[in-house]
Amino acid sequence: MTVRTRFAPSPTGYLHIGGVRTALFNWLFARRHGGRFILRIDDTDQQRNVAEALQPILDGFRWLGLDWDEGPEVGGPHGPYFQSQKLARYQEAVRQLLDKGLAYWDYATAEETKAEMEAAEKEKRPKIYSRRWMAETDADRRRFEAEGRKGAVKAKMPREGVCRFTDHVRGEVEVPWAGEQDTVIQRSDGSVTYNLANVVDDFDMKITHVIRAEEHLANTPRQLFMLDGLGYPRPEYAHLPFVAEPGSKNKLSKRKIAQYLKNPDFKKVYDHGKAIADRLGVETTPETFNPVLTDFYQTVGYLPAAVLNYLVLLGWSLDGHTEEFTVDQMKELFSLERVTKGAASFDAKKLFAFQERYMAALPAAEKVAMVTPFLQRAGLPADPATVTAVVEAAGPRLKVAGDILDYPEFFQADEQVVYDPKAVEKHVTKDPGAGWVVGLRDLVAGSTPFDVPTLKAATEAFAAERGAKLLAVSQTLRVLVTGKEVGFGTFDTLAILGKQECLARIDGIMGVKGDRS
Repeated sequence: MTVRTRFAPSPTGYLHIGGVRTALFNWLFARRHGGRFILRIDDTDQQRNVAEALQPILDGFRWLGLDWDEGPEVGGPHGPYFQSQKLARYQEAVRQLLDKGLAYWDYATAEETKAEMEAAEKEKRPKIYSRRWMAETDADRRRFEAEGRKGAVKAKMPREGVCRFTDHVRGEVEVPWAGEQDTVIQRSDGSVTYNLANVVDDFDMKITHVIRAEEHLANTPRQLFMLDGLGYPRPEYAHLPFVAEPGSKNKLSKRKIAQYLKNPDFKKVYDHGKAIADRLGVETTPETFNPVLTDFYQTVGYLPAAVLNYLVLLGWSLDGHTEEFTVDQMKELFSLERVTKGAASFDAKKLFAFQERYMAALPAAEKVAMVTPFLQRAGLPADPATVTAVVEAAGPRLKVAGDILDYPEFFQADEQVVYDPKAVEKHVTKDPGAGWVVGLRDLVAGSTPFDVPTLKAATEAFAAERGAKLLAVSQTLRVLVTGKEVGFGTFDTLAILGKQECLARIDGIMGVKGDRS
């Protein structure tokens, strides 16, 4: 048997980090067993679908390296892979269930159904529909329709016995049929619902293992009822623990972002990413750009391998202490037997820590390749030699690729550099810095060769002659050539910019002082 797994996102918004975790587990299981990973699009709910949301989902998967063997833009022998393109196929399955007496036309209004449920709750009895408005014959249908009622098709769930199935995570599961509500499988407009489409698709696409989040566990009995009724073979199931919100056992939700931003660690990661997005000119709101969404990490410049390494640990563990895995190791070691039952709390700070470690270990050439597109998107020249020099000098300060935008002064001409008025006033306009400017210009002009050792020695001598601290003098030099008082080593900064550029900037600030802010 060839293992076939699937992930079926709905194009109703951006790709949720919890959904990516589920997709990753499906992908890893298929890859480990030499199987196939199918991506299909659950777009049966036309009122909620957002056409423009599909491409970010596909782009996000490609960025992460989660390639799919069949699905959108790839094709395959078991398509179509969009549920909206399979209406006739679904309606045929509905007709089969109707013909077998396993489904029925129902003509209850929403108000009537609600009243029944409220009465059951008040009387403390199970909320099971009475089937009062079930049409058992064509004559019943004509009578209900003559009253102006619109019919939907519901699965006719058993009222006795037990639904049993084996779950790779939950073990042996038993659910009494008596508690299962009849569920709509075809709406009054002819469209079908998730549960029916899901059953048909898994059969049509020959899915062998359904690996999904635990909130779908409640759907399994009604899906098995339809699956058995249609004569389809049962796939194997594995219901994963859901990804919980920071510091809680509640499910992680993009709708609760305002609450998460009250968490200092979460907000720090968000603020860092938003600063990069702002420099890139990316429009952001907390609802569309935040650490709950995969697009956040792609936009900011995380390494896909770091994101995947963190996500694989949300509900899976090899031995309880090993945390770092390459993608190849994940594919080799992943198994459903090591998936935990308990919710896995999402920690944006810990994910950032994985990113820091991965970034620190990345060879300089690969860092250069990562950061160059960010400079280009920000409209900054990206001369390879300069980019390489800045990357090497910045070292661990580059925690994500977008951090290269903290150093625009290395990629701008002297007249484009924006000077911080407060830094200029503190280190250049006021003494003692004001008294050093002319001398520092001469120092720069006279340093040959223009390299770190020469500049450092000259600055040390300059500070000693004036009885000043080296740090104070170097800070004034930094502000003169970069316009700000933070950054990596001053002498590295000067050497990267070069003598002529440094002189042009010092001349400019000597002429207009702080007016270049």
